[in-house]
Amino acid sequence: MTSARVDARTEEGDVRFVLSGEIDLENAAMVEGQLAAAITNHTVRVWLDLGAVDYLDSAGLRVLFHLVDRLSTLQIAATLVAPLDSPSRRVIELSGLAMLVPLDPPARAGAPGPPR
Repeated sequence: MTSARVDARTEEGDVRFVLSGEIDLENAAMVEGQLAAAITNHTVRVWLDLGAVDYLDSAGLRVLFHLVDRLSTLQIAATLVAPLDSPSRRVIELSGLAMLVPLDPPARAGAPGPPR
């Protein structure tokens, strides 16, 4: 059984999520539900920290794409936080998600970016 954890903290219109563990088909619906539940009409910005995510499969990516789409529709700013050497960073860049939402830290100068 895989496990994922979603910690949410709200302060002055910002919702800061810290995801950890493995996000896959087995727990993607739970993760998506917890993310959605923490976003209210008062949310102005969402920070999604993926630095502690060890594994992210296509179901986990779908959750992130869906969240980014929902936030865009609601006109809520979003930033994904993924250290340059984190497992989730490469998946985010290869999937094209980094083209839809800012990624922090930004890609290193001269480093290959997401596919175009």
